[in-house]
Amino acid sequence: MRISDCGLKAEYAFSQSAIRILHSEIERGVMSNFVEVNNIKLHYIDHRGREPALVLLPGLTANARSFDGLIQAGLSPRFRVLALDLRGRGLSDKPATGYAMTDHAADVVELLDSLGIHQGVICGHSFGGLLALYLAAHYPERFAKLVVIDASITLVNQTSRDLIKPSLERLGKTLPSWEAYLETMKKAPSFYQWWDPAIESYFRADVQINEDGTARARSRPENIAEAIDKAEQEDWIEHAARIRQPALLLHARGAYGFPGTPPIVPLEQAMAMAATLADCRYVEIPGNHMTMLFGEGAHRIVEAVTEFIKAG
Repeated sequence: MRISDCGLKAEYAFSQSAIRILHSEIERGVMSNFVEVNNIKLHYIDHRGREPALVLLPGLTANARSFDGLIQAGLSPRFRVLALDLRGRGLSDKPATGYAMTDHAADVVELLDSLGIHQGVICGHSFGGLLALYLAAHYPERFAKLVVIDASITLVNQTSRDLIKPSLERLGKTLPSWEAYLETMKKAPSFYQWWDPAIESYFRADVQINEDGTARARSRPENIAEAIDKAEQEDWIEHAARIRQPALLLHARGAYGFPGTPPIVPLEQAMAMAATLADCRYVEIPGNHMTMLFGEGAHRIVEAVTEFIKAG
């Protein structure tokens, strides 16, 4: 089952300005679709463009709209871009359990099967970067190249956990309105002295607006907790060592918070990951773990990804 116009309307039902985005995207052939895979309904956005298909996997609590900055920077129509809501996120189904890497990977592969895509390029940000790495390791025939955006095979230490705590704490909370939700996000330490309106579509897709006008994140804390636990059980060094496809590692060294705050992925961890992969290019991207996906960082990512994919 696929739904285009109505899927976008469901995503943006509470914002008049977003309706204008809806009409613009429909004119450009962008489709918000649902497909039945692996016993769930998975939501994805299909940005039309040239082959190969580039599959984008969002971060731990993120959704397909986290890549809107890359789309605005020209990633599509350079390539056909499939941006996913992973299970438990965005508009995808949220089963009570089933958040291991094997579950996520099966969702992605079955989606490609349903679209008749035999091989593509897999790309993920943060948690999605780990899932991309897992897919490249276990389904090498399906993914010719691998792009990892700000992820590490050395999983988060306590410092990293502290840095992502504000993002996790929003889960399960109810705020008075969409406007209150957005203002709370603007005050997050990770966006210190930074804001790009392009990120607002990501937050619109992040929340469920209740009948009384209150807003809360769509992702459930218990599902995200399971995804974290299952990811920590994987042998990421072993997975990375299996990968023979060309890989591109995009890394942000900017402070994830106030000045002096460390990045989510320290440089030494990024270098260790690049060294473990058999054929890996490293590119530094301006910004931090989140802001790198918008503005100047987004343009640099699109340039690096385009060069990487077009290289022999």
